[in-house]
Amino acid sequence: MRKLLLLVVCLVAFAPALQAQEDEKFQAGVFADYFRSGATGTNMFGLGGRAGLDLVPHVTLEGDVAYDFNRGFNNAFSYDGGGAAFITSGVRTLDAFFGPRYTITNGRVRPFVELKAGFIDYMFNNVPVGSTSVSNGIQNLINQNINAALLFGGGVERKAGPVVLRLDVADQIYFNHGAQQGLRVTFGPLIRF
Repeated sequence: MRKLLLLVVCLVAFAPALQAQEDEKFQAGVFADYFRSGATGTNMFGLGGRAGLDLVPHVTLEGDVAYDFNRGFNNAFSYDGGGAAFITSGVRTLDAFFGPRYTITNGRVRPFVELKAGFIDYMFNNVPVGSTSVSNGIQNLINQNINAALLFGGGVERKAGPVVLRLDVADQIYFNHGAQQGLRVTFGPLIRF
């Protein structure tokens, strides 16, 4: 009898928590980030975080921020006098996006599509100071390193209770003297509240 009474007390005590999992409205998590920069031709790796709020069923408004660690690439410069120089430069990126995500189905495995707007900030080191006599292929990024950006993508989530594993694949388009593209892949856990 005591065991039955203990079971009933536990069920009554945890009933609100079980109901709350069905009414999850907020999610937050971290992710590993891969970004293939079309401008510098580098494969960037980093970490990020995201948070989202469910507006209506299947639609979540979310934001994410990612920082990609320093990555070296070869940078060619040409001078007005006809000379050329090569230098290994380093680049880091910081990007932030905000927008809606539409979950196509509801269940344990949930595919989704997303469209977000934001910015990408290219941060360079070991690059000579730009002047009118020096030019290279990334001079526009050096001069104007914070760029407006759009993210079009999709992915899949695997739900296991309040924890969700998520994989995103997206086309990250930023605007610097025309549209420039890069591939972005993220993977990591989310916790739903």
